[in-house]
Amino acid sequence: MEFSMLLVVIDEELETEAIDVAKENGAGGVTIMKGSGIGLNEQTTFFGLVYERSESVLMFILEKNLSKKVMKALDERLNLTEKGIIISMPIESIAGITQNQLENFEKQLQGDA
Repeated sequence: MEFSMLLVVIDEELETEAIDVAKENGAGGVTIMKGSGIGLNEQTTFFGLVYERSESVLMFILEKNLSKKVMKALDERLNLTEKGIIISMPIESIAGITQNQLENFEKQLQGDA
């Protein structure tokens, strides 16, 4: 079984909706990290204070085909153009996945076939 990691960087306001969409499409757990980002354009200031928008970084470890399904659903439902980015990376090695989690991935794949 091949795995991919999806990294989803989105505005913090979209975090709950993104997790819901991912779960609806077969994702299980997610690791959530908080961050801030500054785009290519000049920073907005207010009385000399720089505004950095709050972002959430969601990390999903998924079976390769399932990651494509989740990625497509997130992009379509959240319309991520200029609101976020999704990156998919293949995982060469992985440890810490339980047999139960592997069986769940296999059941999901069979349900999609």
